[in-house]
Amino acid sequence: MSRRFFGWDIGGAHLKVALVDDAGRVDAVRQIACPLWRGLTELSRAAALLDISFDAPGAEHAVTMTGELCDVFANRAEGVRAILGHFTTLVGSDARIRVFGGYQGWLSVDDAAGDAVADVASANWLALSAYAAELAGDAVLIDIGSTTTDIVPMVEGEVHARGREDLGRMACGELVYTGVIRTPVASVVDQVPFRGHWQPIAAELFATMADVYRLTGELGDRHDLMPTADNRGKDLLASAQRLARMFGHDFDGRNLAEMSALASYVGAAQRRRIESALALVS
Repeated sequence: MSRRFFGWDIGGAHLKVALVDDAGRVDAVRQIACPLWRGLTELSRAAALLDISFDAPGAEHAVTMTGELCDVFANRAEGVRAILGHFTTLVGSDARIRVFGGYQGWLSVDDAAGDAVADVASANWLALSAYAAELAGDAVLIDIGSTTTDIVPMVEGEVHARGREDLGRMACGELVYTGVIRTPVASVVDQVPFRGHWQPIAAELFATMADVYRLTGELGDRHDLMPTADNRGKDLLASAQRLARMFGHDFDGRNLAEMSALASYVGAAQRRRIESALALVS
């Protein structure tokens, strides 16, 4: 019987799973919305939506995570232990599970939940970077997700990151809290050019960058999994209305091109922030 290997990335907003056969071929990849800040039942719900059987006898599992950062947990250590405990229940206590522990390498569940818990927390950036470094040699890895952006330097096939945990990585520009879905527009710009003047932006969660990239045509439905800021529709009109609300305007649908141009400006501002961090890392 062929072996089945599952790679899991348990995030705070999405659950990502890849199924690999024993020849190293990727058979399936899935991404499911998983707002873990609502509780661990969201992990069970997301796993139940997968159309691949992950609890078969003999399956082997490799796990990374960032979900421990969610404020449903008192701290990262509590989050890592809670997620690993829940995950073990999901896949079965007899499953072979390995947890990525950053510079500690691959760990058993017991070790990951023990003294190495700090190494497990939010270490998925290093798993990706170490693999990419073997392929790329000298390069900078840029991974832009729904919530954050990782910028990781690689030299001669090795990761040369200055930071190791979120605190240090944020300080040196290797972790930027900006992404293409969940990031509030108010954290990207504080004003926009509107009808000949600079219009201030409200410090409110009226719109997210998902609204921006819907209006620019750069966000497809298959990647747009999180709810909107007002829990209303994801069509262009609703996205424009949310963006307009950010600067005190009631959009009536008559000039969508104007709102799309504003969205392009906000998207460019977000890219400039990433470019600034990239300049620092480089």
